Amino acid sequence: MRGLIIRNTGSWYSVRTDDGQLFDCKVKGTFRLKGIRSTNPVAVGDVVTITPSADGQTALIDEIEDRRNYIIRRASNLSKQSHIIAANIDMAALVATIAHPETSTTFIDRFLASAEAYRVPVLLIFNKTDLYNVEEKQQMDALVTLYRTIGYACLTCSAIDGNGIVELREALQDKTTLLSGNSGVGKSTLLNMLVPEADAKTAEISVAHDAGIHTTTFSQMYFLPQGGALIDTPGIKGFGTFDMEREEVSHYFREIFQTSDNCRFGNCTHTHEPGCAVLQAVAEGHIAESRYTSYLSMLEDKDENRYRGAN
Repeated sequence: MRGLIIRNTGSWYSVRTDDGQLFDCKVKGTFRLKGIRSTNPVAVGDVVTITPSADGQTALIDEIEDRRNYIIRRASNLSKQSHIIAANIDMAALVATIAHPETSTTFIDRFLASAEAYRVPVLLIFNKTDLYNVEEKQQMDALVTLYRTIGYACLTCSAIDGNGIVELREALQDKTTLLSGNSGVGKSTLLNMLVPEADAKTAEISVAHDAGIHTTTFSQMYFLPQGGALIDTPGIKGFGTFDMEREEVSHYFREIFQTSDNCRFGNCTHTHEPGCAVLQAVAEGHIAESRYTSYLSMLEDKDENRYRGAN
């Protein structure tokens, strides 16, 4: 039988078959021996073939169809392995906040670079607009202008007062979207507004640290009333790219890659070389310092925990 992975609890996978049946599934033992260097060889969004057990409720996953795309991060416990966040997605939506808690631009840029590496379009959602003071709203507007100028779609919204939610629904319609973001940015509240039956758990922000508390413990796909689906994932505190060569990093920063055509040397690292068009563009304000700082941090990326969202 053929089906879609709609939930991953770490030990069990929920599969919805093409004819609408639901099965709790395990991965067939030999399936793990196919050279997949991942902590989770099957992910939400995967299309698989299953063999139901005699009880008619459980099944074994025998085969996974070729993925159209996927997004991975470095596994938290095994640095040499990857963790597949989601597969076969049309878009990755990153929920970010200017404050309460603050999402660092380095975190945003690392997410964007990873999405670029796997050719997945991104929607940046700046949430909690109802909480911001004048200075924070100006900061948000500046970031929206920056990322739109680079070419990324951006929306501002509030899950509390409903501002921007209509536009968000339209952006998500008929797409399978990975919904991601640091803990505390209001991801679960947004999910509950978009898919009321999701009943995703929410938690208050820690007053002492102005940081979020993890409320999602597994990945799950929710189907949108207007068409399309959201894949909710556990809040990610550190987003580490995986298996990216140092010389490739600049390829995933759009404006740096475009500007690099004018560098004197073809193998320019944009750090110290004479005739570097990127360094000149940064000095002249044509490339944002925050983006260049993120680029440098990824060049020296040895420990993903160094690039966690602000606490």
